[in-house]
Amino acid sequence: MRHFQPVALHHASRLVNHGPTVLVTSTDGTRRNVMAAAWSMPVEFTPPRIAVVIDKKTFTRELVMASGGFGICVPGAALLDLTYAVGSTSGRDDDKFARHGIDAARGPVLGLPVIEEGCAAWLECRLIPERHTEDAYDTCFGEVVAAAADARVFANGHWDFRSDNVDLQTLHHLGGGNFVRSAGMVRAKAP
Repeated sequence: MRHFQPVALHHASRLVNHGPTVLVTSTDGTRRNVMAAAWSMPVEFTPPRIAVVIDKKTFTRELVMASGGFGICVPGAALLDLTYAVGSTSGRDDDKFARHGIDAARGPVLGLPVIEEGCAAWLECRLIPERHTEDAYDTCFGEVVAAAADARVFANGHWDFRSDNVDLQTLHHLGGGNFVRSAGMVRAKAP
């Protein structure tokens, strides 16, 4: 049963606005890669745009610059070990998707690798060229062109972290292989 449903682009920023660790996917049509990134965030609502830090020296950055796009996949707690593994090794010498047995679909707009199994959401992003920053900074900006989320944890534009969806609750990197997951959701009273 497919649990992923399209997310309206005006809600796409909500998929990363709580600061989860993300998996950045990339391909140049021949080679592909996946890496973990702890620094990503929404930067615009309409059109939806996000920023993610991808070191200029990485294989992922090379593929992103060659293709003009990147995927952002939001891993759930079930992918803790995989998230740490893909964030700790390079994919320059071999395909990390194959090495770790990661099944990826093709995004609907740009054809970028998107991961659904074990992930809470994904966003397909077109790189926004920033010529004055490309050589100096590691931050990449992207316009979200498609997004989807697992309806068991994100529906109607909102996250819903419950005891029955712990494996899909997002991860937050604390450093040194330590993570916390989103949990203990509380709701404020209406003013």
